[in-house]
Amino acid sequence: VEAGADLIGFHFCDSDRRVSPEEAKAIVDELFVRPKIVGVFIDESPEEVRRIAEYVDLDLVQLHGSEQPGFDAARPVMKVLKVTEAGIPSANDWPDPIMLDSWSADQRGGTGRTWDWDLARALIADRQVFIAGGLQPGNVGKVVRELKPYGVDVSSGVEARVRVKDPDKMRAFVRAVRLAEALA
Repeated sequence: VEAGADLIGFHFCDSDRRVSPEEAKAIVDELFVRPKIVGVFIDESPEEVRRIAEYVDLDLVQLHGSEQPGFDAARPVMKVLKVTEAGIPSANDWPDPIMLDSWSADQRGGTGRTWDWDLARALIADRQVFIAGGLQPGNVGKVVRELKPYGVDVSSGVEARVRVKDPDKMRAFVRAVRLAEALA
């Protein structure tokens, strides 16, 4: 938050970055400046997502699993579509914003793997698209300048180790984004 992020996310899914709703709520309740709060879920029931979203006061729900369009989270939903060698899955049935992330057989996010971001150009021209996958302070500026996505998402690219964010990397990431936005 102090680095200037517009959104912060909490993983409520089977992940090395998982936090409990109670941990997330304690953090959110202590924020003096409140960015948008995002909850990350994988194949959770709509009822459980709504319960956690209400308890933590989430602004947005990020879905990384096999959820179907029309998922009722009682909050705005951002579907994460996994980019493979075959390309980008159809986003037609999902509302904006959507996120494009690198596909991995063994992990649903936070892999640190990049993908051919140029594949997103056509979708970015028509939709509110977040780019994720292998972003870090050294490459995010180029992505923002060249593609002008609606937003960018980072996890492993600003970590000192899993679950521990590196404040210097976070500040450098946000600085790179802001500079690229100003130059775009």
